[in-house]
Amino acid sequence: MIVWLNGTHGVGKTTTSALVQQLILDARVLDAEKVGETLMDITPGLPGTDNFQHWPPWRPLVVETARRVLDYTGGTLVMPMTVLFEPYWREISAGLARHAIEVRHFVLHADPDTLRRRIAGDTVTGPDSPFRLRHLEPYAQAARTWLHAEAEVVDTTHLTPGQAARHIAEAVGVRAGEPLL
Repeated sequence: MIVWLNGTHGVGKTTTSALVQQLILDARVLDAEKVGETLMDITPGLPGTDNFQHWPPWRPLVVETARRVLDYTGGTLVMPMTVLFEPYWREISAGLARHAIEVRHFVLHADPDTLRRRIAGDTVTGPDSPFRLRHLEPYAQAARTWLHAEAEVVDTTHLTPGQAARHIAEAVGVRAGEPLL
């Protein structure tokens, strides 16, 4: 099984994914961004883009990486990755379905003021990350048009990352330390 954590940049996917992983026995975190970083390291570089998700190899490589890791380790993969372009999500989810991999798709959501406060106070990427701020409107557009209908929305506006993680683990049928059934 894959527990995919979607949502805008800065909503808490990485933090929450580490906590979800601790709650699900035999779970591992696979950050699909690392697949994009590998593609960014190709020399000479691939055609210019502002988002590695636009490179056609990224999406099938995410599917293949997840499939191979699950084939090797079993268990659950927790995958924190923002995907706001519906055709890309459809390609990834269809690819995983072709391999009979169950995906529980969650969107971590917070109201705009909370998101801006979190981005302003981020000590990891730095305050007021222009990259994160630039993605607030594309996230809002995706949320209005397809994303919230496609996934289980976890409103984190008033939740700690630990509370969000517990909610997700319980939604997939796990209590702390119990194996995924």
